Amino acid sequence: MGLFLRFIVFTILGINVGALAAVWLGGMLPGGPRIGNAIEVGNWHSDWSIGSENADPYVRARVARNGLMGLRKEEAVYFLTTEDETGNPLSEACTYRITGGAMPAQWWSITLYDADNRLPMNEDGRLSFDQTQAEDVFEDARQAWEVQVSSTPPDEIGMPAISSRAGGDFDLTLRLYQPSDALLADPEATLVPPRVERVSCTEGAS
Repeated sequence: MGLFLRFIVFTILGINVGALAAVWLGGMLPGGPRIGNAIEVGNWHSDWSIGSENADPYVRARVARNGLMGLRKEEAVYFLTTEDETGNPLSEACTYRITGGAMPAQWWSITLYDADNRLPMNEDGRLSFDQTQAEDVFEDARQAWEVQVSSTPPDEIGMPAISSRAGGDFDLTLRLYQPSDALLADPEATLVPPRVERVSCTEGAS
């Protein structure tokens, strides 16, 4: 093989490998690594690089890919889970109960996204649940609240619910706005994350 031909072959190979690595690190391929400052609290995880001025291009690519607002940490932090409390993937075929209490922030919300990081294509009008809704329903929402996640209307009349219809294998994003100084300094020790309990599944669901 001539020198020029070898140069062309290795140049093309290098470009392809580099592009594949960038796509993988940017979170556009399954199994991409977690990068940045990973935070794990129970089955919920976050990245303290999101919203940071020092975030590298791969973190920025993941933020753009996943549709996060990417506000500064002092304004909002984000936690995501794809599993229930037993480690099973969240699925439209199952019904879940999310329970929680006080959050170390001025305001919080939980939103459901499908496997493509989009809001499910349904018209149920209940794709998220937040602190205001909790306070409207529960007498002491700062101590205890709950919300059902299911593809059908809630089992109990008046029970708050998030619709997973058309969500497939979904995930939940917890947004904490104006987080406390303690949460920013030591999230693992400060945050008591919501509990995601699987209640039931349709026949044949894993």
